Amino acid sequence: MPTPPPSRSDLTPLLTAAREARFAAHAPYSGFHVGAAILTEDGHIVTGCNVENASYGLTICAERTAMVRTVAEGLGAPIAIAIASDSHLPTPPCGACRQFLAEFNPAMRVLYAGAEGEGIETTVDALLPGMFDAKQLPPSK
Repeated sequence: MPTPPPSRSDLTPLLTAAREARFAAHAPYSGFHVGAAILTEDGHIVTGCNVENASYGLTICAERTAMVRTVAEGLGAPIAIAIASDSHLPTPPCGACRQFLAEFNPAMRVLYAGAEGEGIETTVDALLPGMFDAKQLPPSK
């Protein structure tokens, strides 16, 4: 039986964790600190932050950091993610992160916020309609 989606109240501690995670960000070039927190189906919360690099293309976003940690730690499937930045406006995930997250759960709940406020709630598939996924790939041999 699939895990029921988290309620809005379940997302509040996730947003708090994302806001805390942004303080660990390594953002010497942009000064833009982002934190993310993923809730797994087995109740774990995994955080990540953005890590910039002088070779800008090698920068990794907070959302991908949190997802990679979730996979590397062998935790359950992601069911929700909260993203928080230093901005006064809610900051949604970039296109690369949307595609990356869709690989693991297109129905994943997404809560994105700025430094304060409740944020905006949606899902990965609503943020990335017509996503590219394994269905477009040829069958494996």
